Amino acid sequence: MTQTAQYSIITFRPAFAQQVSELVHQSVRQISHRRYSQAQLAAWSTKPRSAKHWQLRLTRSQSWLMLATNKADTLASQQPKVIGVINVETHFKSRGYIDSLYIAPAYQQQGLACQLYETLEKWALSQGYAELNVDASYLSKAFFIKQGFTLIQPSYQISQQQVINSFYLSKPLT
Repeated sequence: MTQTAQYSIITFRPAFAQQVSELVHQSVRQISHRRYSQAQLAAWSTKPRSAKHWQLRLTRSQSWLMLATNKADTLASQQPKVIGVINVETHFKSRGYIDSLYIAPAYQQQGLACQLYETLEKWALSQGYAELNVDASYLSKAFFIKQGFTLIQPSYQISQQQVINSFYLSKPLT
């Protein structure tokens, strides 16, 4: 576990799956970028996915959560608040595919994504991974390029008859 005065990074625990679902949905729905229409954002996340979906998705990969640890951000249930998530799929030989990286809207632009990414990269290096790959959105493309990724090719996903453009990026680790 990595911890600062206000935040800690832990490996994913199923008890946080519902919070992850809400975090991802809020993060997508609050995107304000000229490259994404409201129809595309709705297709990306119509509503929060089930806790079961996120539990399965994140337990089938290596996943970390960033938690707010100060009392002001603790939920009424006394459970720490999930403010970030990152995961890497591990079933590809010697390379990891970054599946998700989301930071709660109120906590963006504070370097928290960097902290989560650094945790993932350190883990990937310790596991002997030769490279990391990601399909980055318009918003996250610059972030990943700053982390040393290079553009391989444009990519896209189709969801609910909407084309959502992205960028396939790669970073060698060795």
